[in-house]
Amino acid sequence: MLIEINSEYNSQKKTVTNFVTNFNTSGEILGAGKRNVIKLFELDEMIVNIKSFKTPSLINKIIYKYFRKSKARRSFEYASILLKKGIGTPQPIAFFENYNWIGLADSYYVSEHLQCDLIFRELVDTPNYPDRIAILREFVQFSFDLHENGVEFLDHSPGNTLIKKKEDGKYDFYLVDLNRMNFHKTMSFELRMKNLCRLTPSEEMIRVMSNEYAKLYGKPEKVVFDMLWKFTSDFQYKFSRKKRLKQRFKFWK
Repeated sequence: MLIEINSEYNSQKKTVTNFVTNFNTSGEILGAGKRNVIKLFELDEMIVNIKSFKTPSLINKIIYKYFRKSKARRSFEYASILLKKGIGTPQPIAFFENYNWIGLADSYYVSEHLQCDLIFRELVDTPNYPDRIAILREFVQFSFDLHENGVEFLDHSPGNTLIKKKEDGKYDFYLVDLNRMNFHKTMSFELRMKNLCRLTPSEEMIRVMSNEYAKLYGKPEKVVFDMLWKFTSDFQYKFSRKKRLKQRFKFWK
């Protein structure tokens, strides 16, 4: 097993390793999807979140051993980069990689478990959510800072931003599910708009987002809205089409 641990947690390396070694028989399940399993564990006075990534296919076992970093390693490294840039994400603690003679067998990402007040998806699903427009505008400011720092978060989707309300009534934002990112010196206007197109199908929300982004970026609001709405509409069409095809395939199967 290959292990890399955040130096701040060196004294707890043995305990964290035991969590991963006994992952299948211990811990509290937070989420168990088709691809990954997330469990919570108590580490001294904090809760840690351990994500077990789906066992890779045969070809990916080889790819992750020789050609590409594992999802766990990327999550750990990208979290460290984000924090250095002043961008919110749960504290990275460690990653683990198990290899066999073929390649990568399984991998785990360990991070701080963050108690949040809501996730971005709730703003999409609940039109009357308290303080919704103010939160949305602050989220756009957060996303603008991402782009100014050259961060292209490829999974910038409704379930991947945690939101916490601060004592002053403002909000902090934290990115999760970090294994797909690109880092640039600068980001073009088109790339910025593409990066926001998966967040909501709501035209009302897109108009608010466009208004706020236009003020920050210095472009006419109509220009921002037209491009963001185009990319959003294109994404929603492709998403719906893919969903219909999956349902059709499952029906015939």
